Amino acid sequence: MELYTLARIIHVVSVVIWIGGVAMVTMVIIPSIKEMNSAKDKMASFESIEGKFQTIAKITTILTAITGFYMVEYLNAWQHFLQLKFWWMHAMVLVWLIFTIVLFVLEPFVLHKLFKKYMQENPENTFRIMHKAHWILLILSIITIIGAVAGSHGWYFIK
Repeated sequence: MELYTLARIIHVVSVVIWIGGVAMVTMVIIPSIKEMNSAKDKMASFESIEGKFQTIAKITTILTAITGFYMVEYLNAWQHFLQLKFWWMHAMVLVWLIFTIVLFVLEPFVLHKLFKKYMQENPENTFRIMHKAHWILLILSIITIIGAVAGSHGWYFIK
């Protein structure tokens, strides 16, 4: 098997696991936790589940970056970043960058502390804001996936 093919397989599987996990958290886990009565139970449940997925998300975002960079380099596709019809490549980098900053910088150094503080003050509002943020990231990710699948098969929304 050619290394490029292996990179593409790893890239797609990593994105499926990563964004699929975001979808699960957004559409199932957060709504379920929001239904709990106790703020303490909400916080403990979310931190337990999020902590387990966070490791998976970190690994898959790293694999996505390595394989994505390799594929662009292998195909010598850097010039695509200068063409509007390849907007989905910019979107992939943007989605990856947002998640990477959240996972490796904001979450450990800022968001974890803010989450605990605001959960004590107003748990319902905290989960509402967090849920909205997850929906925004998920929708951006889905738009990017649609663009990437279409664009990588020659179907461009923009000429």
